Amino acid sequence: MTAESSKKILVIEDDHLMQNLLLESLKAEGFATIAAETGELGLYKAKENLPDIVICELIMPDMDGYTVLTKLRQNSQLAIMPFIFLSTNNSKAALRKAMELGADDYLTKPTTIDELLKAIHIRLEKQSLMKSWYVNNNSPITNKPENPALVFPNIPHFQKVFDYIESHYHLGITLSDVAQAVGYSPAYLTNQVSQQTGNSVNGWIVKRRITQACFLLKNTALTIEEIATKIGYQNCCHFSRQFSQYQSLSPKMWRKQHQLSHVCTQKGITSTNLPKSLTIFPLD
Repeated sequence: MTAESSKKILVIEDDHLMQNLLLESLKAEGFATIAAETGELGLYKAKENLPDIVICELIMPDMDGYTVLTKLRQNSQLAIMPFIFLSTNNSKAALRKAMELGADDYLTKPTTIDELLKAIHIRLEKQSLMKSWYVNNNSPITNKPENPALVFPNIPHFQKVFDYIESHYHLGITLSDVAQAVGYSPAYLTNQVSQQTGNSVNGWIVKRRITQACFLLKNTALTIEEIATKIGYQNCCHFSRQFSQYQSLSPKMWRKQHQLSHVCTQKGITSTNLPKSLTIFPLD
């Protein structure tokens, strides 16, 4: 018996053809599956069956996926359940709202079964790590890095939040993971953090990842894809978009500018002592 065969996945999807495709594909991988055609029925089956992961369509007639997710996160028994959106809506606003509500992943249709299975396996692995961490850390976090990045504000009552992000940002954590670790609901936690720091929990996670990305871009020869994976992104395009939003440059352009600056600094080259034979080509 595989590890997956003991895992239950709830699929909330109002399109019968899509639902059947998902159910058959998941069963073929050894998962136990539960089906719901509406958001209301999905909530009922989540309470009855306590699945390990929920896969949910965003746009449904009776209750949209946002409402389903919100109601799950408000239920103490279901709040930590990993939740993956599967939707035709590929707008940034939809993705951002989903993340703010505590979704663990957001896949857009059309997608492949392999991409969905990858997202599921990542969530199951992370869930296992989370449970292990939680068992060993019922008291405040003790594995604080010796030299944490100077990214987070010094606010004592949020120290556990920032320590957790520092220790786990590379695992692809979300608001839900942080909230579970510190014992608050996702909505309450991010509201408190936003009010007192000016940035949401997800915002701090992204900021920490981008800080590490800058270090790796400047000091290593890792590819953009390798860096994205190392700092917790499943999708390189998603990483590149967020990096560009923070740095106003693509990762490739940022690396070119800063590696050139780094090399010049190491060699003691400045604008006043550049060799006459040195040609600076435009960065493209």
